[in-house]
Amino acid sequence: MTTPAQDAPLVFPSVAFRPIRLFAICAVITAIATGAAALLGHVMFGVFFGVGLGLGLLNALLVRRAVDSITAGDHPLKKKMALNSATRLLVITAVGLAIAFIFRPMGLGVLFGLALFQVLLVLTTSLPVLKKLREGADEEPAGQPTTPEQQATASNDGLAPKD
Repeated sequence: MTTPAQDAPLVFPSVAFRPIRLFAICAVITAIATGAAALLGHVMFGVFFGVGLGLGLLNALLVRRAVDSITAGDHPLKKKMALNSATRLLVITAVGLAIAFIFRPMGLGVLFGLALFQVLLVLTTSLPVLKKLREGADEEPAGQPTTPEQQATASNDGLAPKD
């Protein structure tokens, strides 16, 4: 008998999430965006862009908190995580859209900041993982066969004749 997906336990891989590094990157990008927007005569666009980056960082921190609290339980469920994600994304989206609407056209910077933050989040979490995987692939574990002859010998359990 199989377990329905909504009742299946949650399993999250370890993620290389570094909020301090993300905050520093967001601060630098905000400064650059605000400076560039000021040169073009629209300094508030840069400010709102930074607000969008900040909302994205807040969302990422809330995700980590939710994952920690939900997976700390005896039987974490996907349904609980999905409900938490939907609520959080609804609130972040509503805040972003409200700012964009109230302070239009400069408030649209919030939406651009949110979008760019998602790209930053993916890059800052996936690149270290890919780097670690690449390092692990380069290193041969001790005792593992490396030459074709060693691999053939290792695959032969001594019961079957060698070809």
